[in-house]
Amino acid sequence: MKHIITAAFIALALPATAQEKLSVALDWTSNTNHVGLYVAQAKGWFAEAGLDVDILPYTDTSSVTLIAAGVAEFGILSAVGFYTQRATGADITAVMAVVQHETGRLVFNGERDDIQRPADLDGMIYAGFGSAWEDALISTIIRNDGGTGEFDTVTLGTSAYEALANGRVDFTLEVSTWEGVNSVLLNRPQRAFRYADYGVPDQHTTFLGANATWLAENPEMATAFVQAAQRGYAFAANNPDEAADILIAETAGMLTNPDLVRASMQALITGGYLQDAGEPVGLIDDGMIADITQFLFEAGIMRAEDGRPLDVMPDVSDWYTNEFLLREE
Repeated sequence: MKHIITAAFIALALPATAQEKLSVALDWTSNTNHVGLYVAQAKGWFAEAGLDVDILPYTDTSSVTLIAAGVAEFGILSAVGFYTQRATGADITAVMAVVQHETGRLVFNGERDDIQRPADLDGMIYAGFGSAWEDALISTIIRNDGGTGEFDTVTLGTSAYEALANGRVDFTLEVSTWEGVNSVLLNRPQRAFRYADYGVPDQHTTFLGANATWLAENPEMATAFVQAAQRGYAFAANNPDEAADILIAETAGMLTNPDLVRASMQALITGGYLQDAGEPVGLIDDGMIADITQFLFEAGIMRAEDGRPLDVMPDVSDWYTNEFLLREE
């Protein structure tokens, strides 16, 4: 059950001294999952909070690694990357849910008649991205539809979408609010299976996270940053078109398809991904955390620092917190 917190957004500023410098690392090339950060930057809300925030571009080093090493105080985290690296002891805490529900989909060519249900995927070719999560996810979906869960994998990374379009592979995974939107713009008909329809727990697919040690030592600064970012995402939830324009402008030409950015923002809003009704933006759900953690543990994906699967279900109560979000008075 989520701890319900609601409040009007207010500027929470640090003492009137020189602005405190902070870095926030991105988990991928700039996209609509990052929109709240860019809105807060453009609107001056980080500055109002007494912060000089540097949004670090995506590199080959994961945002989780950068945060855990103290290179960045904050970062955007993919959910599975967060859980798996936190299980190894990485010094990170999730402080806000950027995305409230699973945006991933198992997708295939919409014109194929031989794929009507997940069990039909047995023996077919999957274009993958090289993570243990994918095998556990897809096998679960197929088995829960009565199949054996056996399929062939070719690791293609982002080339998976071209391979799917030209028929070299049978299915892949995508983010419905980005690649899924793009497939519509490219006039590539697709059909999809939702993970939760076949026994995979719903989850927050993206978090804002922080270095846990820094967080404990700098609660006032952490609160200022998190609430300014929360304000940015709340603005985006209520003003998707303007937020899309801000994202395009702030990323200085990195996003070359404005139609994709705007359509992605609409998909986030229409799908209810940025905010659940009656709840504030960013709230982390205790039950969702518990359910997906159990799934990952039972699938053997959560491993200790020595690489061996965890023997005991971890206590995840201190892996995340809602304490820095805006609350009721």
